[in-house]
Amino acid sequence: MGARLRVVRRRIRSVQSTMKITRAMELIAASRILRAQQRVEQARPYAIRLTEAMEDVARQTGSLVHPLLEEREHPERAAAFVVTSDRGLAGAYNANVLRRAEALMRRLHDRGLDVRLYVAGRKGQSYFRFRGVPVERAWTGISEVPPYAAAEEIGRTIIEAFSSREIDELHAVYTDFRSAFTLRATDKRFLPIAPEEVVGEPGRPAPEYVFEPAPGAILDHLLPQYVTAKIYHSMLESAASENAARRRAMKAATENAEDLIKILTRQANQARQAEITTEISEIVGGAEALSRGAAGR
Repeated sequence: MGARLRVVRRRIRSVQSTMKITRAMELIAASRILRAQQRVEQARPYAIRLTEAMEDVARQTGSLVHPLLEEREHPERAAAFVVTSDRGLAGAYNANVLRRAEALMRRLHDRGLDVRLYVAGRKGQSYFRFRGVPVERAWTGISEVPPYAAAEEIGRTIIEAFSSREIDELHAVYTDFRSAFTLRATDKRFLPIAPEEVVGEPGRPAPEYVFEPAPGAILDHLLPQYVTAKIYHSMLESAASENAARRRAMKAATENAEDLIKILTRQANQARQAEITTEISEIVGGAEALSRGAAGR
């Protein structure tokens, strides 16, 4: 076997081995997309009921007054909570989120705000560390299956920073999961909470409640839960988007590997054909030399 043919066949085996891995990762990501979507759907009723409860409280109090609703007259510091993945091989998923985060930070700097970063995911942490951008707090190991306990910890950390006036605004940057084929990096302001988010539709008939304890005390408990629910929802959306992006990337890698195997197989056939032609030519040449030698005797 010629050296060229050996090299081509070695490359074919290497690509076939890689293709098996990418196909397995594609199937794993596809199975995780469904579970991630289910988690998003399961979390939605809780957020809806929480919002309805705050609407009921708001109707009883007549107005909403709470530190988490406070629009500060001269904000100085803003926080950006950036949700990325812990692992790579997800195509442009992380790049899109980080590009959106950079754009948000520029907008906040243009407003004269000092930006503090809170990051979920090793990819975001590595990205900002490499660029020398300080990160206030990072959470890793939670991107693919975000636990609610992690969202509570993140929410508690950021709410404490907002309540102590270490930050005046909170913006979240994450990937909005529309479908397995439609993923969009987005940013939204989470703090201060816009009053229209929790007041509800005017003129809608509503039942009357007797609150115990007082509505204000209930609001003190509900609003932090509302912020935590929004953080958790952004993490769930990002987890579903991450798996969808990884499935798409692995599918593209598998298809590219199949195309490469076809090209290499063609090259192997050409190399083998060239070897056979050379061998035939050598045999024919040897036979002719023997014939000439026999005729000369």
